Amino acid sequence: MDNWLLSALLAMIVYGFWGFFPKIAVSYISPQSALVYEVAGAILVGLLTLFFIRFHLEFHPKGVLFAVLTGIAGMVGTFFFFSAAQKGKIAIVVGLTALYPLITVMLAVIFLREPLTLKQIIGLVLACSAILLLSP
Repeated sequence: MDNWLLSALLAMIVYGFWGFFPKIAVSYISPQSALVYEVAGAILVGLLTLFFIRFHLEFHPKGVLFAVLTGIAGMVGTFFFFSAAQKGKIAIVVGLTALYPLITVMLAVIFLREPLTLKQIIGLVLACSAILLLSP
């Protein structure tokens, strides 16, 4: 199995738990509180990673900028995810929000000039139909 494939499968499994745990969390605490506690968990992972790389961080201004923007986008998206999880059925909320790659693909096509094949375009059209099917 290719190294990237194993990592992708492990990410899928962990993200599955990431999508499930918030429904339980927001049944006990507010989305705002849940977000702060999630950040605490993220800091723990960051500190462990820092330890394992022996405190040797790479630095490039653009790399740091986009990594920080990733964190901001992730946390803002997570806040809205927690809010949706509190009010809606988690199976529907996760299914709908899991279509975020549509946005990523559009950004990659527009800004990175990544081409799409006909097969990929069909997949995107089917993903868009999933939005209609998942919406109440």
